[in-house]
Amino acid sequence: MGIAILLFLIFAGIEKAPFYGNSGNYPTEGPVKTYAFPLPGTTWVACMNAVMNITFIWVPQILFPTFISEMERPQDFPKALAVLAVISAILFIVPSTIGFHFLGQYSTAPAFGSLGIVSDKKASFGFVIVPTLIIGAIYANVTGKFLYTRILGKSRHSHSHTVIGWGVWGIIMVVIWILGFVFAEIIPSMGDFLSLLSAAFDSFFGFIYFALAYWQLNRGALFRGLGRTAMTVLNVFILIVGLFLLGPGMYAAVEAIIADYAGDVTPAFTCANMAI
Repeated sequence: MGIAILLFLIFAGIEKAPFYGNSGNYPTEGPVKTYAFPLPGTTWVACMNAVMNITFIWVPQILFPTFISEMERPQDFPKALAVLAVISAILFIVPSTIGFHFLGQYSTAPAFGSLGIVSDKKASFGFVIVPTLIIGAIYANVTGKFLYTRILGKSRHSHSHTVIGWGVWGIIMVVIWILGFVFAEIIPSMGDFLSLLSAAFDSFFGFIYFALAYWQLNRGALFRGLGRTAMTVLNVFILIVGLFLLGPGMYAAVEAIIADYAGDVTPAFTCANMAI
């Protein structure tokens, strides 16, 4: 993935102009422009979708509970989290800023689609295929573990090589990948798809879950001391943010998908060329 990002930034920098954006091919919207705040006329749905997309990138916490339980020394988790936060900040901010500088209003999701030269697009996007499959496998594995444990509980099949154990695991994996394929086919925009996932899952695993976990761990002592009180107030704010992303965020994601189908969009499960 690092190679893909590096190639994308190089190609975006040396190309004379991007290829296309959400509103049409270059130069439909004039020369490339960059901006720090939403442009006049930007809708609520567009703003919320941008927020949900950023949230999706910054919220890998859906995996944290599983990782913590499998660590040899769970008390080292804060150190791992700090390292992850630093690396994520660099990886998510620097390439995005540079890419937006060269693409401006012609930025798409994924950004590789805005490259103007087909060979550049293929060269950079080719390195994304394997990491994407790996990421999908990780999320499917984590989801499968939750469901597998819930279904088999503490029975011998959950930790032994039995036909029932492996059969349940295989069925869970097949169902997860089929559902993933179906949703990927019926939602035409990658950005809107990420917004839907962010509203449905990141709102809980990235915000609500940890606020509730804090309450569970500190019940009866939420306001014991100035430091604990400050943490309680912070977690109340985190809970409110999570509920906001779940409610208005889900509304914005659904409205964006409805708007996609109201326009010129390729039908679901089509055999047409979907190349970017």
